[in-house]
Amino acid sequence: MATAMKYRTLPGTDLQLSAVGFGCWAIGERWWGDDVREEDSLAAVQTALERGINWFDTAPLYGHGRADEVLVKALGAKRHDVVIATKVGVRWDNEGMHAQSHLDPEWIVTDTEASLRRLRLDVIPLLQVHWPCERDTPLEASLEALTRLQEQGKIRYFGLCNYDAQSLARALELAPVASLQTPYSMIRREFENGLRDVVAPRGADGPAAQRVGVLAYEPLARGLLSGKFRAPPRFPDTDLRARDHRFQEPAFSRIRPLVRALELVGQRVDVPPAALAIAWVCTRPGVSVAIAGAKRPAQVEQNVRAVELLSRHRLWEALAPHVDACRP
Repeated sequence: MATAMKYRTLPGTDLQLSAVGFGCWAIGERWWGDDVREEDSLAAVQTALERGINWFDTAPLYGHGRADEVLVKALGAKRHDVVIATKVGVRWDNEGMHAQSHLDPEWIVTDTEASLRRLRLDVIPLLQVHWPCERDTPLEASLEALTRLQEQGKIRYFGLCNYDAQSLARALELAPVASLQTPYSMIRREFENGLRDVVAPRGADGPAAQRVGVLAYEPLARGLLSGKFRAPPRFPDTDLRARDHRFQEPAFSRIRPLVRALELVGQRVDVPPAALAIAWVCTRPGVSVAIAGAKRPAQVEQNVRAVELLSRHRLWEALAPHVDACRP
Protein backbone atom coordinates (compact mmCIF):
# COMPACT_ATOMS: atom_id res chain seq x y z
CA MET A 1 0.00 0.00 0.00
CA ALA A 2 1.35 3.42 -0.95
CA THR A 3 2.44 5.77 1.81
CA ALA A 4 -0.18 8.43 2.60
CA MET A 5 1.48 11.82 2.39
CA LYS A 6 1.11 14.27 5.26
CA TYR A 7 0.85 18.03 4.82
CA ARG A 8 1.86 20.99 6.94
CA THR A 9 0.87 24.65 6.68
CA LEU A 10 3.84 26.97 6.37
CA PRO A 11 3.50 29.31 9.37
CA GLY A 12 2.04 32.69 8.53
CA THR A 13 0.87 31.60 5.07
CA ASP A 14 -1.87 29.59 3.42
CA LEU A 15 0.67 27.29 1.73
CA GLN A 16 0.00 23.65 2.56
CA LEU A 17 3.15 21.72 1.79
CA SER A 18 3.84 18.01 1.79
CA ALA A 19 6.12 17.08 4.70
CA VAL A 20 8.70 15.98 2.12
CA GLY A 21 9.36 18.23 -0.87
CA PHE A 22 11.25 17.51 -4.09
CA GLY A 23 14.64 19.18 -4.50
CA CYS A 24 15.47 19.92 -8.13
CA TRP A 25 19.21 20.58 -8.02
CA ALA A 26 20.20 17.18 -9.37
CA ILE A 27 17.77 17.27 -12.29
CA GLY A 28 19.60 20.35 -13.50
CA GLU A 29 22.12 17.83 -14.91
CA ARG A 30 25.16 19.78 -13.72
CA TRP A 31 27.39 19.16 -10.69
CA TRP A 32 25.72 15.82 -9.90
CA GLY A 33 27.75 13.44 -12.03
CA ASP A 34 27.37 11.83 -15.42
CA ASP A 35 24.33 9.65 -14.67
CA VAL A 36 21.60 12.32 -14.69
CA ARG A 37 19.23 11.56 -17.56
CA GLU A 38 16.19 13.54 -18.56
CA GLU A 39 13.94 10.49 -18.80
CA ASP A 40 14.81 9.55 -15.21
CA SER A 41 14.24 13.11 -14.02
CA LEU A 42 10.84 13.31 -15.68
CA ALA A 43 9.85 9.98 -14.16
CA ALA A 44 11.08 11.08 -10.72
CA VAL A 45 8.91 14.20 -10.80
CA GLN A 46 5.93 12.15 -11.92
CA THR A 47 6.49 9.68 -9.09
CA ALA A 48 6.67 12.57 -6.65
CA LEU A 49 3.27 13.79 -7.82
CA GLU A 50 1.80 10.30 -7.56
CA ARG A 51 3.09 9.95 -4.00
CA GLY A 52 1.54 13.22 -2.87
CA ILE A 53 4.52 15.57 -3.02
CA ASN A 54 3.05 18.94 -3.86
CA TRP A 55 6.01 21.32 -3.80
CA PHE A 56 9.20 21.51 -5.78
CA ASP A 57 12.28 23.51 -4.83
CA THR A 58 14.29 24.81 -7.77
CA ALA A 59 16.62 27.71 -8.64
CA PRO A 60 18.13 29.46 -11.67
CA LEU A 61 21.51 28.21 -10.43
CA TYR A 62 20.53 24.57 -10.96
CA GLY A 63 22.05 23.71 -14.32
CA HIS A 64 21.84 27.37 -15.44
CA GLY A 65 18.05 27.07 -15.58
CA ARG A 66 17.99 23.51 -16.85
CA ALA A 67 16.22 22.22 -13.72
CA ASP A 68 13.40 24.70 -14.34
CA GLU A 69 13.01 23.48 -17.91
CA VAL A 70 12.89 19.82 -16.91
CA LEU A 71 10.46 20.56 -14.07
CA VAL A 72 8.07 22.42 -16.37
CA LYS A 73 8.23 19.63 -18.91
CA ALA A 74 7.47 17.05 -16.23
CA LEU A 75 4.64 18.98 -14.58
CA GLY A 76 2.91 20.34 -17.66
CA ALA A 77 -0.33 22.06 -16.71
CA LYS A 78 0.00 20.69 -13.17
CA ARG A 79 2.60 23.40 -12.49
CA HIS A 80 -0.38 25.61 -11.61
CA ASP A 81 -1.65 23.11 -9.05
CA VAL A 82 1.56 22.64 -7.05
CA VAL A 83 3.81 24.99 -5.10
CA ILE A 84 6.96 25.85 -6.99
CA ALA A 85 9.53 27.44 -4.74
CA THR A 86 12.39 29.06 -6.63
CA LYS A 87 15.20 31.46 -5.81
CA VAL A 88 16.53 34.85 -6.76
CA GLY A 89 19.79 36.79 -6.68
CA VAL A 90 22.54 34.59 -8.11
CA ARG A 91 24.36 36.22 -11.00
CA TRP A 92 26.94 34.53 -13.22
CA ASP A 93 30.15 36.01 -14.56
CA ASN A 94 30.52 36.37 -18.32
CA GLU A 95 31.83 32.84 -18.72
CA GLY A 96 29.03 31.33 -16.63
CA MET A 97 31.55 29.68 -14.32
CA HIS A 98 31.41 31.71 -11.11
CA ALA A 99 28.20 32.74 -9.36
CA GLN A 100 27.81 35.60 -6.91
CA SER A 101 24.84 36.75 -4.87
CA HIS A 102 23.71 40.04 -6.37
CA LEU A 103 20.73 41.50 -4.51
CA ASP A 104 20.29 45.02 -5.75
CA PRO A 105 16.62 45.77 -6.48
CA GLU A 106 17.05 45.91 -10.26
CA TRP A 107 18.61 42.47 -10.46
CA ILE A 108 16.01 40.98 -8.11
CA VAL A 109 13.28 42.15 -10.49
CA THR A 110 15.13 41.00 -13.61
CA ASP A 111 15.92 37.60 -12.13
CA THR A 112 12.34 37.11 -10.91
CA GLU A 113 10.85 37.95 -14.30
CA ALA A 114 13.25 35.50 -15.97
CA SER A 115 12.08 32.76 -13.60
CA LEU A 116 8.44 33.56 -14.33
CA ARG A 117 9.13 33.09 -18.05
CA ARG A 118 11.18 29.94 -17.60
CA LEU A 119 8.65 28.35 -15.24
CA ARG A 120 5.74 29.54 -17.39
CA LEU A 121 3.94 31.00 -14.40
CA ASP A 122 2.03 34.21 -13.81
CA VAL A 123 2.96 34.22 -10.13
CA ILE A 124 5.66 32.41 -8.15
CA PRO A 125 4.21 30.83 -4.99
CA LEU A 126 7.42 31.17 -2.96
CA LEU A 127 10.46 33.18 -4.02
CA GLN A 128 13.59 32.81 -1.89
CA VAL A 129 16.84 34.76 -1.76
CA HIS A 130 19.41 32.10 -2.61
CA TRP A 131 22.35 33.48 -0.61
CA PRO A 132 23.06 36.61 1.45
CA CYS A 133 24.29 39.47 -0.70
CA GLU A 134 27.98 39.53 -1.63
CA ARG A 135 27.87 43.04 -3.16
CA ASP A 136 26.99 45.17 -0.13
CA THR A 137 23.39 45.90 -1.09
CA PRO A 138 21.58 46.91 2.12
CA LEU A 139 19.20 44.25 3.39
CA GLU A 140 16.45 46.87 3.54
CA ALA A 141 16.72 47.58 -0.20
CA SER A 142 16.54 43.90 -1.14
CA LEU A 143 13.53 43.28 1.08
CA GLU A 144 11.77 46.35 -0.27
CA ALA A 145 12.16 44.98 -3.80
CA LEU A 146 10.71 41.64 -2.75
CA THR A 147 7.82 43.35 -1.00
CA ARG A 148 7.04 45.34 -4.16
CA LEU A 149 7.05 42.15 -6.23
CA GLN A 150 4.58 40.70 -3.73
CA GLU A 151 2.37 43.78 -3.91
CA GLN A 152 2.45 43.60 -7.72
CA GLY A 153 1.20 40.00 -7.60
CA LYS A 154 4.31 38.49 -9.19
CA ILE A 155 5.11 36.46 -6.10
CA ARG A 156 2.85 35.24 -3.31
CA TYR A 157 5.41 34.88 -0.52
CA PHE A 158 9.13 35.36 -0.16
CA GLY A 159 11.80 33.88 2.05
CA LEU A 160 15.53 33.63 2.66
CA CYS A 161 18.07 30.85 2.23
CA ASN A 162 21.35 30.34 4.09
CA TYR A 163 21.02 33.36 6.38
CA ASP A 164 22.46 33.37 9.89
CA ALA A 165 20.48 34.08 13.06
CA GLN A 166 21.38 37.76 13.31
CA SER A 167 20.50 38.52 9.68
CA LEU A 168 17.26 36.54 9.86
CA ALA A 169 16.19 38.38 13.00
CA ARG A 170 16.87 41.70 11.30
CA ALA A 171 14.95 40.66 8.17
CA LEU A 172 11.93 39.65 10.25
CA GLU A 173 11.86 43.15 11.71
CA LEU A 174 11.83 44.71 8.24
CA ALA A 175 9.50 42.61 6.08
CA PRO A 176 6.96 39.75 6.04
CA VAL A 177 9.52 37.00 5.48
CA ALA A 178 7.62 33.71 5.12
CA SER A 179 10.39 31.12 5.19
CA LEU A 180 13.99 30.24 5.88
CA GLN A 181 15.66 27.51 3.88
CA THR A 182 18.64 26.13 5.76
CA PRO A 183 20.75 22.96 5.85
CA TYR A 184 19.85 20.46 8.56
CA SER A 185 20.64 16.79 8.98
CA MET A 186 21.82 14.29 11.55
CA ILE A 187 25.39 15.36 10.75
CA ARG A 188 24.85 19.05 10.05
CA ARG A 189 23.15 20.83 12.93
CA GLU A 190 24.07 24.52 12.72
CA PHE A 191 20.34 25.28 12.77
CA GLU A 192 20.33 24.44 16.47
CA ASN A 193 22.94 27.11 17.25
CA GLY A 194 20.85 30.27 17.36
CA LEU A 195 18.73 30.03 14.23
CA ARG A 196 16.11 27.87 15.90
CA ASP A 197 15.68 30.43 18.68
CA VAL A 198 14.96 33.13 16.09
CA VAL A 199 12.51 30.90 14.21
CA ALA A 200 10.69 29.69 17.32
CA PRO A 201 11.68 31.67 20.42
CA ARG A 202 12.06 29.71 23.64
CA GLY A 203 8.71 29.41 25.35
CA ALA A 204 6.80 29.56 22.05
CA ASP A 205 4.06 26.97 22.08
CA GLY A 206 3.57 24.93 18.92
CA PRO A 207 3.73 25.77 15.20
CA ALA A 208 1.28 28.66 15.57
CA ALA A 209 3.84 30.56 17.64
CA GLN A 210 6.61 30.06 15.08
CA ARG A 211 7.81 33.32 13.51
CA VAL A 212 8.84 31.88 10.15
CA GLY A 213 8.56 28.55 8.33
CA VAL A 214 11.67 26.41 7.94
CA LEU A 215 12.47 24.39 4.83
CA ALA A 216 15.30 22.06 5.78
CA TYR A 217 17.57 21.02 2.92
CA GLU A 218 20.19 18.27 2.62
CA PRO A 219 18.52 15.98 5.18
CA LEU A 220 20.41 13.11 3.52
CA ALA A 221 23.73 14.99 3.44
CA ARG A 222 23.89 14.68 -0.37
CA GLY A 223 23.06 10.97 -0.15
CA LEU A 224 25.62 10.06 2.50
CA LEU A 225 22.90 9.03 4.97
CA SER A 226 20.98 6.95 2.41
CA GLY A 227 23.00 3.80 3.13
CA LYS A 228 24.19 3.60 -0.48
CA PHE A 229 27.88 4.01 0.32
CA ARG A 230 29.70 1.32 2.31
CA ALA A 231 33.18 2.68 1.56
CA PRO A 232 34.43 6.13 0.53
CA PRO A 233 33.10 6.52 -3.03
CA ARG A 234 34.94 7.86 -6.04
CA PHE A 235 32.92 10.45 -7.90
CA PRO A 236 33.72 11.95 -11.30
CA ASP A 237 34.91 15.54 -11.37
CA THR A 238 31.46 16.47 -12.70
CA ASP A 239 29.97 15.55 -9.29
CA LEU A 240 30.32 18.17 -6.56
CA ARG A 241 30.59 15.36 -4.01
CA ALA A 242 34.08 14.63 -5.33
CA ARG A 243 35.10 17.72 -3.34
CA ASP A 244 32.90 17.09 -0.28
CA HIS A 245 35.10 16.12 2.66
CA ARG A 246 32.30 14.09 4.24
CA PHE A 247 32.71 11.44 1.55
CA GLN A 248 36.43 11.22 2.27
CA GLU A 249 38.49 9.99 5.19
CA PRO A 250 38.54 10.55 8.08
CA ALA A 251 35.02 12.02 8.00
CA PHE A 252 33.50 9.06 6.16
CA SER A 253 34.56 6.54 8.82
CA ARG A 254 33.40 8.86 11.61
CA ILE A 255 29.91 9.03 10.06
CA ARG A 256 29.71 5.38 8.98
CA PRO A 257 28.54 4.04 12.42
CA LEU A 258 25.53 6.35 12.27
CA VAL A 259 24.66 5.11 8.78
CA ARG A 260 25.01 1.54 10.01
CA ALA A 261 22.61 2.32 12.86
CA LEU A 262 20.14 3.74 10.33
CA GLU A 263 20.43 0.54 8.33
CA LEU A 264 19.83 -1.69 11.38
CA VAL A 265 16.89 0.32 12.72
CA GLY A 266 15.48 0.57 9.21
CA GLN A 267 15.55 -3.21 8.88
CA ARG A 268 13.61 -3.57 12.11
CA VAL A 269 10.84 -1.19 11.07
CA ASP A 270 10.98 -2.06 7.36
CA VAL A 271 11.97 1.32 5.98
CA PRO A 272 15.07 2.44 4.08
CA PRO A 273 17.75 4.45 5.92
CA ALA A 274 16.89 7.51 3.82
CA ALA A 275 13.37 7.57 5.27
CA LEU A 276 14.73 7.56 8.81
CA ALA A 277 17.17 10.37 8.14
CA ILE A 278 14.51 12.57 6.50
CA ALA A 279 11.90 11.83 9.17
CA TRP A 280 14.38 12.75 11.91
CA VAL A 281 14.72 16.21 10.35
CA CYS A 282 10.96 16.58 9.91
CA THR A 283 10.41 15.91 13.63
CA ARG A 284 12.97 18.45 14.89
CA PRO A 285 11.61 21.52 16.71
CA GLY A 286 11.26 24.49 14.39
CA VAL A 287 11.31 22.51 11.14
CA SER A 288 8.26 22.84 8.91
CA VAL A 289 9.16 20.54 6.02
CA ALA A 290 12.20 18.85 4.47
CA ILE A 291 13.57 19.01 0.92
CA ALA A 292 14.95 15.78 -0.50
CA GLY A 293 16.51 15.66 -3.94
CA ALA A 294 16.24 12.73 -6.34
CA LYS A 295 17.61 11.66 -9.70
CA ARG A 296 15.36 8.65 -10.16
CA PRO A 297 11.90 7.39 -9.15
CA ALA A 298 13.29 4.77 -6.75
CA GLN A 299 14.88 7.52 -4.68
CA VAL A 300 11.57 9.36 -4.45
CA GLU A 301 9.90 6.16 -3.28
CA GLN A 302 12.44 5.87 -0.47
CA ASN A 303 12.19 9.52 0.52
CA VAL A 304 8.41 9.66 0.87
CA ARG A 305 8.39 6.78 3.33
CA ALA A 306 9.67 9.26 5.89
CA VAL A 307 6.08 10.31 6.56
CA GLU A 308 5.35 6.85 8.00
CA LEU A 309 7.72 7.63 10.86
CA LEU A 310 6.72 11.10 12.00
CA SER A 311 5.03 9.86 15.18
CA ARG A 312 7.55 7.09 16.00
CA HIS A 313 9.23 8.93 18.88
CA ARG A 314 11.02 5.87 20.26
CA LEU A 315 13.00 5.59 17.04
CA TRP A 316 14.67 8.93 17.72
CA GLU A 317 15.45 7.92 21.28
CA ALA A 318 17.14 4.78 20.00
CA LEU A 319 19.14 6.69 17.41
CA ALA A 320 20.06 9.63 19.66
CA PRO A 321 23.42 8.23 20.89
CA HIS A 322 24.52 7.56 17.31
CA VAL A 323 23.40 10.99 16.13
CA ASP A 324 25.10 12.75 19.05
CA ALA A 325 28.32 10.85 18.41
CA CYS A 326 28.50 12.58 15.01
CA ARG A 327 28.33 16.11 16.38
CA PRO A 328 31.25 18.12 14.97
